[in-house]
Amino acid sequence: MLGAVMIGVVLVLTVDRLYGHSTIAFAAAIVLLLIANAPMLRFNCPDCGKNAFFRGMFVVPWPNRICTRCGRDLSQTHSQNR
Repeated sequence: MLGAVMIGVVLVLTVDRLYGHSTIAFAAAIVLLLIANAPMLRFNCPDCGKNAFFRGMFVVPWPNRICTRCGRDLSQTHSQNR
């Protein structure tokens, strides 16, 4: 995630330096960040469906180990290979 932020900043700075201020560069950086952060939205508690990356109204780059809504231990992995 930090890499995507850095790429977005470098993209905006490069376009700004070469071509002047451009809203297209900002839009491209936003799209890049949305694509990079999309997998975070699919990491939900299997019992209640609460996203593990949200802390109230804030999003952090590391997931909760225990669901704050139902209390399930999210660090336990269940193998899908049977």
